[in-house]
Amino acid sequence: MASSDLRAELDCPVCLNIYTDPVMLECGHNFCRVCIDRALDTQEGFGGYSCPQCREEFQNRPLPYRNVFLRNITQRFLSAPQDPEKSGISCTYCIHSSVPAGKSCLHCEASLCDDHLRVHSKSPEHVLCDPTTTPENRKCPVHKKILEYYCTEDSACICVSCIIFGEHRGHQVETLEEAFIKKKKKLTYNLEKLITKRENTEERVRSLQEHLANVQGKADGETERVTALFRDLRRRLEDLEKKILGEISRPAERILRLVNNLIQKLELKMEELSRKMHPLEELCAMTDPLTVLQEPDAGDLCDTVDGDEDSERYEKLLHDGRDLAGASHMISTGLSNIICGVIGGTFIQKAVDILLDEDTVHTNVTISYDKKTATKTGPYKPGPLTKERFKNYNQVLGSRSFSSGKHYWEVDLHRSSNWIIGMCYASIDRDGGDSLIGRNDVSWGLGRKGPKYKALHDKNETELRYVVPGKRVRVYLDYEAGQISFYMGAPLRHLHTFTATFTEPLYAVLGVGCAQISLD
Repeated sequence: MASSDLRAELDCPVCLNIYTDPVMLECGHNFCRVCIDRALDTQEGFGGYSCPQCREEFQNRPLPYRNVFLRNITQRFLSAPQDPEKSGISCTYCIHSSVPAGKSCLHCEASLCDDHLRVHSKSPEHVLCDPTTTPENRKCPVHKKILEYYCTEDSACICVSCIIFGEHRGHQVETLEEAFIKKKKKLTYNLEKLITKRENTEERVRSLQEHLANVQGKADGETERVTALFRDLRRRLEDLEKKILGEISRPAERILRLVNNLIQKLELKMEELSRKMHPLEELCAMTDPLTVLQEPDAGDLCDTVDGDEDSERYEKLLHDGRDLAGASHMISTGLSNIICGVIGGTFIQKAVDILLDEDTVHTNVTISYDKKTATKTGPYKPGPLTKERFKNYNQVLGSRSFSSGKHYWEVDLHRSSNWIIGMCYASIDRDGGDSLIGRNDVSWGLGRKGPKYKALHDKNETELRYVVPGKRVRVYLDYEAGQISFYMGAPLRHLHTFTATFTEPLYAVLGVGCAQISLD
């Protein structure tokens, strides 16, 4: 009874046969590996997966885990001696009734029940084995003797006559038990290798599935972010369009109204002039001198002169009509204000507010009351030489650090033609020749000296051949992307971008060569 109960527990719920290479899902149910793979294949493309037994749903295709414990139980069950009643083989000698056989004799080629087994010959030539219906398969087809040996050269099971008289004479042979043990070890070794390879493959599949999910998640996040970005850009463009159209329509309506009024006034004046012209035309057409001379003086009829007011209005309206061309400038400026905030695909609403750190400023530099402006005040001004203070160069750090995200800040350089600005780690040297921005591997800077602009990092200088005219520089930071970019001009033009892998928080840093520079 216990054996039958165990047998029922070892049946796969899909194929209803004993487990082959059993695997387990996350829900705890077991299946043959082939069976569950086929079941999951049929669910492909239906928006999800589910366990064939409990119907628990999985968003992604579940990865079956090898159930080593269940596999060992299955193998032991299959290798255990069968119950005679379950073998279906009956005793050869019980001719009056069907009695289950307990053993088969290879010499007699007969199956025996327990009663006949007790009286069966015990001589060595009568070899007993588990009940079988094909005992002839265990005998040599040539000599009709029991196969007891194994020829290692021909990889064949042979009898004793094959060794003495047959074609295997002189070959290296082993007993079946010895060969069985060796082959079993070899099979076990190969099986373990295959299991290890299969487990490694499973781990790779699992890792790839996790990577796939991670990539899909990032793609979904980027899609959502970009969609939101362009939605915001469209909204800003629509607002800009409404603003510009309003700026066009309002003055146009005013000018059109004034022009129409002036046209109506001038048309009335034209009618009055036409009325005055009629008698003059008649006089001019007469040929009788006496009649023309006797007519009253017509000087008052032609005494019509444009008033100064109408002339001024005429000139002003013509001038106002040209002002509508200013829409192009509004478009350029508006688009510049929108685009300048889009860095790395992310719209940055406004510049970050950075204050200068008085504890780091060189003693030749003075910080303004609002901590926004650094002014070179040399010569040397006494001050406490703390370890945070720059000692060799007129430099100062910002008080705010950045260890993630995207940000930008602006610098007003109207009053200086010699400067270096950028970003650095707090670990930058404060003393010595390598403490200048760009002369070390912990700072990234853009500098100007006279007409020349340079990008500086780790003692490497890149001269910028083309620089947009301007006195304001924007510094953009994308920490995760490892980028520091510099822009100048209106609209903004890209000057240079540094790419690195940031390992520490970054700080804004200013170097004052002359006069003063200010943070906005």
